[in-house]
Amino acid sequence: MLTGLSIRDVVLIEALDLEFAGGLGVLTGETGAGKSILLDALGLALGARADSGLVRNGAERAQVTASFDAPENVVSLLAENDIEIDKKEPLLIRRSVKADGGSKAFINDQPCSAALLRDVGAALVEIHGQHDDRGMLNPRGHRLLLDSFGRCDTALVASHYAAWQEAKSRLDVAREALENAARDREWLEHAVAELAKFNPQPGEEEQLAGERSDMQKGERIAEDLKAVLESFDGPKSGLALIRSAARKLDRLADAHPLLAEALTALDRAVIEASEAEDKLNAAARAIEFEPARLDEIEERLFELRALARKHNVAPDAIVSLQENLTARLDSIQAGGEGLAKLEAEVRAKHSAYVDAAEAMSAARAQAAAKLDAAVKAELAPLKLDAAQFQTAVERLPEDRWSSTGMDRVEFLISTNPGAPFAPLAKIASGGELSRFILALKVALAEEGGAATIIFDEIDRGVGGAVAAAIGERLARLARHTQLLAVTHSPQVAAKGQAHYFIAKSSQGTVTRTGVVLLDAEARRQEIARMLSGAEVTDEARAQAERLLEGV
Repeated sequence: MLTGLSIRDVVLIEALDLEFAGGLGVLTGETGAGKSILLDALGLALGARADSGLVRNGAERAQVTASFDAPENVVSLLAENDIEIDKKEPLLIRRSVKADGGSKAFINDQPCSAALLRDVGAALVEIHGQHDDRGMLNPRGHRLLLDSFGRCDTALVASHYAAWQEAKSRLDVAREALENAARDREWLEHAVAELAKFNPQPGEEEQLAGERSDMQKGERIAEDLKAVLESFDGPKSGLALIRSAARKLDRLADAHPLLAEALTALDRAVIEASEAEDKLNAAARAIEFEPARLDEIEERLFELRALARKHNVAPDAIVSLQENLTARLDSIQAGGEGLAKLEAEVRAKHSAYVDAAEAMSAARAQAAAKLDAAVKAELAPLKLDAAQFQTAVERLPEDRWSSTGMDRVEFLISTNPGAPFAPLAKIASGGELSRFILALKVALAEEGGAATIIFDEIDRGVGGAVAAAIGERLARLARHTQLLAVTHSPQVAAKGQAHYFIAKSSQGTVTRTGVVLLDAEARRQEIARMLSGAEVTDEARAQAERLLEGV
């Protein structure tokens, strides 16, 4: 509920502070007094476009602060946007716009975006006028209004719709993948066969490269060993010469002690040399080089790397490539079965969505009948007895089904017996349009909505008994919500629980707009003015008194 409005430097309003209570509040004043300025100021606080033309001439900026008792849905909305407020404290919305452009918005002194401000404003206040196009005349908003009226929760439909669309998406992806794979089937069969024949192993390139390196190193060592071993072979090798010298010295060893010692040393040398020869031969056998095996390794390594280049992958990725290509080929061969499962899933999800959407359609049909009856009950007091109202709920083609269901909803009217039903916007008479909007809004508002509703001259073009009926409808509506009505009708003004008078004053070249809350006597005088015109007569005062009786 709107509890206060503070305006600074907005057009003709220099400074204005207003307090509001529940029930029906009426705003009156002469044409041009500034009632629209007041609504423009409130609209600025509720997220309307920040027009620098709102800034009072000579001022740097215009500023509007609106205070509310915040409903639970607004508190939740703010929390979702990282703005925490104390539920026990008033909700303060402050908006300013500079004369040279640019604006700022704050909610309880926390900066917020214009988009969030519009969402919050829409949840707090509804503003309706004779040419209302926010849901009433715009068919795009009619489904939401009907769902709100009928308490039609679309959460289940939305859940089934999301599941259906997700299954459809997976089916489309699978079909596309199968089609693409099928086009490559011949190539896949050749590639898979080639890789299967080659039979790559994990880590094979590193293993082969290492083995080749070892064998190449062994080849070089074997050549060197061959040269070393040749020094041990033949009659003129070092070992053969030592052995010959030992045999000769053996015959002379007895001739002198030193010769015996020399013979002993030669024997040791023969033994050590023989051992060295044995170890060299063993080493040669251990690192024996196999040219055929080296050729085999090099050929395998060449083929492996050639395959990698052919498929534009690293050699280590050949095994993974083989697995992927095999899987693609298998998917083609088993694709029909997989698609059949996905198609069955899509059909099941579609059926579940249709069931939920049809149940929603039935609930909407019931709500539509209830709404039609509620509006019809409001038309007679508004002197629209011959008119008819109809909430059309039509099935959309499947390509237009959505998370909200399969229905198109539009409010239709017929102003005369036998006349065809037409959209609200097609009504020619402004007075009839005003009353239809009021009747519809009264019927809808009783089922919930914003805590504050503003009617901007919705009684324009009517008077007498019709205006009295409008006043009665507004008063009844105000039992359920806070309602503010800008009016030129004394019958409507008399129904208000609070009466605000808007007046324009001039001081030299400066013109200002002010708003005052009227007491009982001032209120009687204002209604008398509305009844009589330029000169307030005693008869008008008496009539005003009669209108105010029982209020």
